[in-house]
Amino acid sequence: MTGLKRTLGSGQLAMIAIGGAVGTGLFLGSGFAIGLAGPAVLVSYAIGGLITLALMGCLAEMTVADPATGSFGLFAERYLGRFAGFLVRYAYVTCIILAIGTEVTAVAIYMRYWAPDVPGLWWIAGFALALLAVNLASVRLFGAVEYVFSAIKIAAIVAFVAVGLWVIARSGVGLSHYTMDGGFAPHGIGGIWTAVIVSIFSYLSIEMIAVAAGEARDPERAIVKAFRSTMLRLALFYLGSLAVMLAIVPWTQAGTATSPFVTVMQATGVPYAAGIINAVVLIAALSAMNSQLYTASRMLFSLAESGLAPAGLARVNGRGVPVGALLVSAAGIGVAGGVYAWRPDAAFGVMIAVSIFGALFTWGMIFVTHLAFRRVHGAPTAFRMWGYPWTSLAGAGSILAILATTPFTGPFALTLAYGVPFLVVLSAVYVVRFR
Repeated sequence: MTGLKRTLGSGQLAMIAIGGAVGTGLFLGSGFAIGLAGPAVLVSYAIGGLITLALMGCLAEMTVADPATGSFGLFAERYLGRFAGFLVRYAYVTCIILAIGTEVTAVAIYMRYWAPDVPGLWWIAGFALALLAVNLASVRLFGAVEYVFSAIKIAAIVAFVAVGLWVIARSGVGLSHYTMDGGFAPHGIGGIWTAVIVSIFSYLSIEMIAVAAGEARDPERAIVKAFRSTMLRLALFYLGSLAVMLAIVPWTQAGTATSPFVTVMQATGVPYAAGIINAVVLIAALSAMNSQLYTASRMLFSLAESGLAPAGLARVNGRGVPVGALLVSAAGIGVAGGVYAWRPDAAFGVMIAVSIFGALFTWGMIFVTHLAFRRVHGAPTAFRMWGYPWTSLAGAGSILAILATTPFTGPFALTLAYGVPFLVVLSAVYVVRFR
């Protein structure tokens, strides 16, 4: 049986995007970014947010014009050529598969809070099987579960900000932590720029709105509505929660041994607050993992439909689920398990450094694809990206600058060392197999 089903509404589309973008990147990766930039991480996330805003504008314009499964991978094929579509889709699906491993690594870290003596590999295996079962059931169940997960995250972040503001008002600490321990930008411009890379990883998966459009009811209205609500929420969630966090505890206390959100709640002294927020960040990781399993499987489905992957990956069961593509998408869990067993304390940073290449390459190609899209179609009427062509050019230039500087940043030295050979191998496969 072939063909996906259009059963997702605009609210579910928005929650799917939030489910992917508000996950480990915020709840654990923010501690990594704070260690790189200090309080100036707010500037880093603002820069990353502007790049993300431009990206979503380009995606929304193209997706409203053609809400197809495969989204930006299919657009790259149509407007830049089959080779470009091949590279974009394989780079992206590999990135998402590895990002799934990042989320499940975070799950093992969070579970240490309650069960420090239980091996992390047990948690990785158990939660992975549970989410695979959800995704194998049906896209309707997936959408419902993701809606609930994302709603919990939204409520928790709002509560975190509210409690944090209450603590700040009572303690009178004000903004003194913003200038302590080396000042606002203790690691200078270099630290701010390196943290921008983490912010891009944090915002990664917001493009799921476009991927899920192929299974949306009334896609034109749903995509525009989901795009606008998602960007507003992300700006408030990321910048608001980080601003509160940095005001309550010194930036030097952030890290990846546990979520900085848990560290803040421990510092407030509110009874049970740390345990509750740890449960929330666990749900956040599972939610992001759930969304990423969905996205990776649909991108593999699109590749198979285009003849660029084995035909079996384009087959769906009676409930509209591409089972083969979903099982292949779970490969990142195995990679993460191996890295965690090898170096548990460094596993999270290694998984980010490797997975971020596919995200940066894909985002850069989306901006380039949008430029080609406009040359073919002109200015659309249903939804139009503002500032064309300068916003698309600035977005592509920013991604290129980030990629070019990764070798000079300690945490991301592996990014191009992995990414360039990966693209060479993909190119060789395409030439041998598909030319």
